[in-house]
Amino acid sequence: MITGGAGFIGANLVLHWLRNHPDDVVINFDALTYAGNLENLQEVKTHPNYRFVLGDLRNPLEISKTFSEHKIDAVIHLAAESHVDRSIHGPADFIETNITGTFNLLETARNYWSANLSVHRFLHVSTDEVYGSLGSEGKFMESTAYAPNSPYSASKAASDHLVRSWRHTYKMNVVTTNCSNNYGPFQFPEKLLPLLIHNCTQDIPIPVYGDGKNIRDWLFVEDHCEALDCVFHEGDPGEVFNIGGENEWENIDIIRFVCRKLDKELGKSGNESCENLITFVKDRPGHDRRYAIDATKIKTALNWTPRHSFEEGLTKTIRWYLDHQEWVSNITSGTYQDYYVRQYG
Repeated sequence: MITGGAGFIGANLVLHWLRNHPDDVVINFDALTYAGNLENLQEVKTHPNYRFVLGDLRNPLEISKTFSEHKIDAVIHLAAESHVDRSIHGPADFIETNITGTFNLLETARNYWSANLSVHRFLHVSTDEVYGSLGSEGKFMESTAYAPNSPYSASKAASDHLVRSWRHTYKMNVVTTNCSNNYGPFQFPEKLLPLLIHNCTQDIPIPVYGDGKNIRDWLFVEDHCEALDCVFHEGDPGEVFNIGGENEWENIDIIRFVCRKLDKELGKSGNESCENLITFVKDRPGHDRRYAIDATKIKTALNWTPRHSFEEGLTKTIRWYLDHQEWVSNITSGTYQDYYVRQYG
């Protein structure tokens, strides 16, 4: 069972799993909120080992029914409200989905697997944002103290603690991962890179928070999926693994870099350059300055390293969005436009 399998990382993971584990039956449990999109999974819609269940983690009866009907024997939990900006405007959804939803899932799994908890794996996928903000030096390690600074990261931190406690109290076979900023195909265009690509193709301003010097560690989503596969199969129960690309960029630098690549793709130059669309906007509240992941543990213990260079991953990402303009158009219509105007003006 993959929760949130119609979202960005979830859809990529479903596709990865069906390609690499053809004997597994994958149950995609997703509420199809604004970021969930079954268009992401068209290529496996009729796959004999793929099932979609429309379900909400906030409803324990829906989870229990899915476990019983599909005889769930393992869970990879990705479903979450995940956008910091949205958590600032509406934190209640983040509390209900990320905390209560994780609790409901843990309890259902514990009760359903009660005869032999140690056999059934529960992989909880979290974020590096639970660690707070770094200064100019240092990186997040698995031992770094939690210091969440937004309603989103606080809700994810709470869910991490729930998973940890279910291991220590009930001896559930859990593992947790905390990843850095993902990018790649199927990402909802409120996130930086797909928003940037979309705005450049439409010749509309590229909003940049504050001075644009906030730093993030970027990880290609396919590399993340390979890491999750590795942790699911080889990570020791109760362990935590940080997954990062060790690929730090200031926001403004990555924006300019992508703009130059898009200029070549779109045949733009001079006054028409995408860089001329860059527009600095008021910084968001509580904006963390720098994230960076120390991925030594997963590299050493599980022999995982990112397979794609940033140049390779970014080229594949740009090409995908340019080749899937209909997908982007479907996503950016309707309620997304209302959100965009409210957020950026």
